This record gives sequence, structure tokens and C-alpha cells, in this order.
Amino acid sequence: MEPNHPITRRQSLKRIARISASLAGAALGVCPLLSQSPGQAATEGKGFVIEGIGSEKGYKIKDLTGKVFEAAGGMGQFVSKGDVVVIKPNISWARRPELAATTNPEVLKAVIELCFDAGAKKVRIADHTIHEARRCFALTGAGIVAKRTGADLVFPRSSLMKRMKLHGHRLDVWPVFVPFVEADKVINLPVAKVHGLSTLTLGIKNWIGAVGGRRSALHQDIHQSIVDLAQFFKPTLTLIDAVRIMIKNGPSGGSPSDVAVKNTLILSNDQVAADAKAAGLFDHDPGEIGFIRLGQKWGLGTYDSQRLIQQRVIL
Repeated sequence: MEPNHPITRRQSLKRIARISASLAGAALGVCPLLSQSPGQAATEGKGFVIEGIGSEKGYKIKDLTGKVFEAAGGMGQFVSKGDVVVIKPNISWARRPELAATTNPEVLKAVIELCFDAGAKKVRIADHTIHEARRCFALTGAGIVAKRTGADLVFPRSSLMKRMKLHGHRLDVWPVFVPFVEADKVINLPVAKVHGLSTLTLGIKNWIGAVGGRRSALHQDIHQSIVDLAQFFKPTLTLIDAVRIMIKNGPSGGSPSDVAVKNTLILSNDQVAADAKAAGLFDHDPGEIGFIRLGQKWGLGTYDSQRLIQQRVIL
């Protein structure tokens, strides 16, 4: 018999998560956690979160990506014929995909193809990289993805940075990477990693790569800074790549030992909800992460599961 000690809130959340996972594991395909479908939620402006898990040996990332969007009602719910779509991966580091420092190129390719299938006129890949852009494009696989899909790979030139009013709580006027404000639709496509300053880097923090200026200034009061950026960009969708996640030495890593395989994708029209769901992959309560907590406080979204439509897709 266990000692009669009260459990902490975090222990309670972990127990609930284990029970939920065991129940989900007994089912195949799409497992609705609430009766309303994410497709309905998208048309009604409600928040949804879809977790896709590749459980089959040798599953294809393209198929898992397709299943996750299918559960949301299809890419056509979000991208219309003639749209210019800008995708924001995290390709800031000149690292090979297996090191999980950057967005998986197979996920990127699958999303681009779905956008074109939905009738997008143009799809652009944009990120203000940390390492030299050409090396990042080559080593991360983003360059070959652009070539094979017909997407435009936007080089982060200074001429494409425009000072704009952010109306943030900390950030006022800041140089913004122009393709993001010219797009009809924006899809945030980060990789899930640990980070020395912000604990995690997921969807909300990915917007640091959508602006210019001094990154060191953005890293001061980092949680508020990145929430200010997230409220400015307001993506159509966030798809978090957790096929491989970086569990130590983030955000750049560099060793296979820094990586854990999760075979997971998280899709949401609520950037706070997406990050909150992804935080669980690292055994974090969303309320422990400053930018998730602030994101909910300032109205960017919610991590209250009772206010979200949730589904799990198992391939």
C-alpha cells in the first residue's frame, strides 16, 4: 500500500496524462476526446488541438501529416484557392534533420503539398536564420524541399525587414520580415526543443525567426518578448514537429544523444494550446512555462482543456 501522503498538482496531472494515454492506446485511428469535430471548430472560430502519433513501424511522415489535417477537416478549411501561404519552420541552425535542431523536412514537404492541393497560388518558406542562411537551407533539407515542391525559399535579406508597430507589452516598433505580413495565410511549423533561457522552444518562440533586430534584446525578458511577437503574427495554424525532439543542449544541440524520438505532430488553431500540448512531451505542466502562461494571460489562446476540441490520431 502507498503511504498516505498528498500528491502535488504536477503529480496529479501526470497521473491523469498516463490514464488518458492508456485509454487512447486501446483505440485505433481518430480518437475524439470531445464530441465536436475540429473541422466544425475551425469554421466556428473555436480552438482545437489534434495530436498525431505514428505508432506503426515504418509509418510515413507524409501520411501522418495528412491524417492530422484530415482530422481538422482538411487543409481546405484554412487555405483557399489563390492564397499566398507563408510557412515558418525553424531552420535557424546548420544542422542535419536527425539532430532535431530544425523542422523535419518531410513534415515541411507534406504541409507544402497540402497547401498546393488546397489551391494555394504560392507557398513561401521563410525564416531569419542564425547560422548563414545558405548553409541552413542546404543542411536542414529546406532547400531540396523547395526545389521538389515548387515553393519559394525566401532569403532573409535586410531589404525584406520593415520596421513596424507591434503594440506589444514590451516591444513597440521592431523590424519585421515582410513576407509574413504580406501573406494571406501563415502556418507556424516549429520543432519541439529545450531552451536554456525559455525552458522550451515551440510555436510561440519560433516568431523570433520572423523578425530582424538584435536577438540579444529579445532574449531580455524573453517570455514577454516572444508573447509580444506571437500576438502580432497570429498564425492561421501551428503544427509542432515532434517527430524527433531535442531533450538537452538546446536550442542548437549537435549530438544524437540530445534527441528523443516521439513520432508526434501537434496541430492547432490556438498557438497557446499547441505549445501547452507539446510541453507535456517534456513532462512540463503548461503553467510552469512563462510564455505559455503569459500567452493565456494576454488572450493569445488557452491551455484550459475544457475550452478546446481535442482529438488524437494514431497511424
